[in-house]
Amino acid sequence: MMTEFDPSAVRWVTSSYSGSNGGECVEVARVGRGFAARDSKCVGDGGPVAVFSAGPWRTFLRRAAAEFRS
Repeated sequence: MMTEFDPSAVRWVTSSYSGSNGGECVEVARVGRGFAARDSKCVGDGGPVAVFSAGPWRTFLRRAAAEFRS
């Protein structure tokens, strides 16, 4: 089970597919043994953060990569 965390206390990395204007970005961060993802447009207003344990995160990445390859 994941515990709560402070989004300002982790190092967020912006997707390499994000636009250069910074308005359409997905950011991810390592959170303990899992990962968190957020929409950078919502950072200032304390927008939602999705937190995943390592297994579901790996599954998401594998399926997303397969979807974009086809």
